[in-house]
Amino acid sequence: MTTFVDRVELHVAAGNGGHGCASVHREKFKPLGGPDGGNGGRGGDVILTVDQSVTTLLDYHHSPHRKATNGKPGEGGNRSGKDGQDLVLPVPDGTVVLDKAGNVLADLVGHGTSYIAAQGGRGGLGNAALASARRKAPGFALLGEPGDLQDIVLELKTVADVALVGYPSAGKSSLISVLSAAKPKIADYPFTTLVPNLGVVTAGSTVYTIADVPGLIPGASQGRGLGLEFLRHVERCSVLVHVLDTATLESDRDPASDLDVIEEELRQYGGLGDRPRIVVLNKVDVPDGKDLAEMVRPDLEARGYRVFEVSAVAHIGLRELTFALGELVAGARAAKPKEEATRIVIRPKAVDDAGFTVTREEVGGEPLFRVRGEKPERWVRQTDFNNDEAVGYLADRLNRLGVEEQLMKAGARAGDGVAIGPEENAVVFDWEPTAMAGAEMLGRRGEDHRFDAPRPAAQRRRDRQAERDDSEQEFDDFEPF
Repeated sequence: MTTFVDRVELHVAAGNGGHGCASVHREKFKPLGGPDGGNGGRGGDVILTVDQSVTTLLDYHHSPHRKATNGKPGEGGNRSGKDGQDLVLPVPDGTVVLDKAGNVLADLVGHGTSYIAAQGGRGGLGNAALASARRKAPGFALLGEPGDLQDIVLELKTVADVALVGYPSAGKSSLISVLSAAKPKIADYPFTTLVPNLGVVTAGSTVYTIADVPGLIPGASQGRGLGLEFLRHVERCSVLVHVLDTATLESDRDPASDLDVIEEELRQYGGLGDRPRIVVLNKVDVPDGKDLAEMVRPDLEARGYRVFEVSAVAHIGLRELTFALGELVAGARAAKPKEEATRIVIRPKAVDDAGFTVTREEVGGEPLFRVRGEKPERWVRQTDFNNDEAVGYLADRLNRLGVEEQLMKAGARAGDGVAIGPEENAVVFDWEPTAMAGAEMLGRRGEDHRFDAPRPAAQRRRDRQAERDDSEQEFDDFEPF
């Protein structure tokens, strides 16, 4: 059964925002207590967070669909809905987040680093929040926005300082097992190592991590063997170690040709040309291996490589190799530029930026004017089109934003089609300049004439007072005989 997965496709869905509530306060002796509908809760986000205790993407391989909870709708009595709970997904250190096209969205390195993969929808406003001096009792509320739906790809790139590369059965797993406390699987057949193994090595005051990558063969950069699947784990390493087998039983192989083949595969993979290299001639405890190492060492040193003769079995040459790698790692760390504090860049909108665009299209020979912009599209998503007053409120908002003015400038005429939103999910209507919406049936848009009429109790008091005034007037006009 697979226990290590370093690439998965993940389908994440953020929570939807809760709908706002349209409610009027009702209490004895207060027939018109005013709007008291609460706001809807915010939908939960889907957040990827680096967790050092997680080393594989196996959980997401088995369960690729993840969804955060929705926000609760608002309620009467000015009670806001509960926010949806964020869904936090732990990922290994070194996880890269990509979109379906292969573009990098985030590179998650370091414990606690997080990335919001899907944003939760906003909660809709209740009618209490929509009330104003002109709109005293809104008979509608705004709908909650839907949460984001994203299809992303997670790739794990091992975070290590040193990478051991070489042919299968060159002794990489044996080497990492004696240099560190790692316990990889070791056997005398090719492709024993099926997953990268990590170990921690101490060389004096320098502590570094070392990775054993599954063996490479000719054509690995094009997908042969396991090479292409795991070459990504070499990308973050500062130092590359060529582990060459000096005791191979294959007659057509020797350490120098093995080195040339692996270097060619690394070159074709790309991005690794600037990494310092060290050559390790392994298995010198074997008599033939020792003789072959002495033969090829001058040639390799002439190419500019530092060469170490070691034996993982007999523990020969390991101390020198450990400290040499420690020096290279320390140098790479010192040469690395210091991380600067994250700068907050403020990009104010241009003075003439209306926040939306109006473009003319032709559909079936008829003009169609498409409105695109964050605010118009969000307002459309929040509108309940079954409520005439809510539609009237949307028309007011679009008019104040300047959409109607821009439509006129673009050449729109009464009866032309207007679409708000993208082509696959747009609201289309026939445009009527300064059209009367259903809200005007109540008078001026958004108002409720129930507040213009006197309250019943006050009217009764006025009637009784008028009766008393009439009685007093009749008494004053009475003339005795």
